[in-house]
Amino acid sequence: MTTQIAAEGTFPFVLRRGPHRNVERALARMDEVAKDAEGPDGTLKDRQLFLQLTDAERYRLVDAIEICDGSPVMSDLDSSLAKELAIRASPHRDAVLDQIKGWWYRMSVGLLERKDEAKRRVSVSAQELLCRLEEITEQFAGANLPITETLRRLTEAEIAAYDDQMVVAQMRWINLSDREIATHLRDYHYARAQRSEWLRTFKVTEGGLEDYERELWHEWDHVFGKRTRRVTDDMPEQGRQDIGQMVLDDTMEAVADKPARPGSTTAGWIGRGTMHSLADRAAKAEDPVGWHPDYSSRCQHPDDEQDEQEQ
Repeated sequence: MTTQIAAEGTFPFVLRRGPHRNVERALARMDEVAKDAEGPDGTLKDRQLFLQLTDAERYRLVDAIEICDGSPVMSDLDSSLAKELAIRASPHRDAVLDQIKGWWYRMSVGLLERKDEAKRRVSVSAQELLCRLEEITEQFAGANLPITETLRRLTEAEIAAYDDQMVVAQMRWINLSDREIATHLRDYHYARAQRSEWLRTFKVTEGGLEDYERELWHEWDHVFGKRTRRVTDDMPEQGRQDIGQMVLDDTMEAVADKPARPGSTTAGWIGRGTMHSLADRAAKAEDPVGWHPDYSSRCQHPDDEQDEQEQ
């Protein structure tokens, strides 16, 4: 690939894609150059290696070469790509391009990987590219906030990084399994990253996110009041944990459909993950969020609670 134009009559010229491509002519010219005693400086070793190949090997090598001359310079690449893909000028053009390039990078890795030949991709069709472009463009349509995060299972190291945070303590107080905690942490992890991206790229303001969090808080407040109204002082811990699990489940269901911006559609994990962010800030928040009926007092003395669990 080069920004220069291959000169007519040279072997790079006849190795370009198109009607002028001629592998036999290119191979003949390369043989001449390789055998020339006064060939290009610094290429003697490479030319000797080329001549050591069999005729069939040299042909396969040259046949695999495709010269892409006249390629755009790096500063013009985005505009050329946008024109080729018919991406219209808009405030979101660069964001659409970034996502397409990221997707294409992942596809390229899949094409090159040889870990599992049975599962390795062999090609990407034009239809698949255009379909992905349409999916990405739709994310920026209307009032929808773009979703740029791709969910995947968190690694053990990523999960362990949250062990000492309040978001995990709140879930352990209601006796959630490690498997459930990992699932909720995935929502928390990616929702936090997505909100940061929205703020960084000015897709939403801090005030807009605060309004969204306030809406979610009201949903939680209704659920918490309903589920804990029958909690008594002498209720055993197991019963309190069961109620805490119901508070969590009902809250997650209630906030999943809440749009991050009025009139938009928002992925469910954004709302669920944002609720966990509120729970993570419970020890410092003016209106704390939690799952266990006694979460408020526990948030004020988390070390005491940890000591009790260890005993």
